[in-house]
Amino acid sequence: MPRMGFPERTTTGYADRRHAGRVLAQRMTGLDLVDPVVLGLARGGVPVAAEVARMLQAPLRVCVARKIGAPSQPELAVGAVTADGPPSYDQQLVRSFHLDERTLQAACERERAEARRRERLFQRGEPLPLAGRDVVLVDDGLATGATARAAVRMLRGSAPRSVVLAVPVGAPDAVAALRAEADVVVCVLQPVGFAAVGQWYRDFNATTDEEIFEILQDLDQP
Repeated sequence: MPRMGFPERTTTGYADRRHAGRVLAQRMTGLDLVDPVVLGLARGGVPVAAEVARMLQAPLRVCVARKIGAPSQPELAVGAVTADGPPSYDQQLVRSFHLDERTLQAACERERAEARRRERLFQRGEPLPLAGRDVVLVDDGLATGATARAAVRMLRGSAPRSVVLAVPVGAPDAVAALRAEADVVVCVLQPVGFAAVGQWYRDFNATTDEEIFEILQDLDQP
């Protein structure tokens, strides 16, 4: 049941990630999905994904993709990597920092190891088979799109029927680029003045591991 007090639509932003998830879920009601599985990108995508999973009555799992930061600006993702599969790099950014994949290899392997650790941490029982199913990958927003791109490419290796990328807000250029990666991209807001995902949320506090555990446990209840 939606919480009272927040509209289930928006043109200016979201109260929090759960509100964003409810708005996003409404945008997805017309999709014809076969045996869907919802994957929330850890950490911030998981509360959003939980609302989508409830609407679709689909299982929720956690997907981990780690950004590979520029050496001089670690918060700027020049690429991203998942627990499995090749890293994904923004070649234009890599060149602008006078880098190459060899010089980023140590950072890549460090982030891959962390992705594997986090996947084990959030694993609920046996891994769900994805082959032949529609996989819905959810994040709280797209800035560069690096982590979403790496996750989509990893998911392709599981032979899903399709990969749907769903986000409440995204930079227009990142959304356009991801349309070449995912089968379907659902993005509620694509603001021309986009600067950061957090500017479109009133509450954008970091999602904790404990919150993720609580969300997964709550959705496991009959």
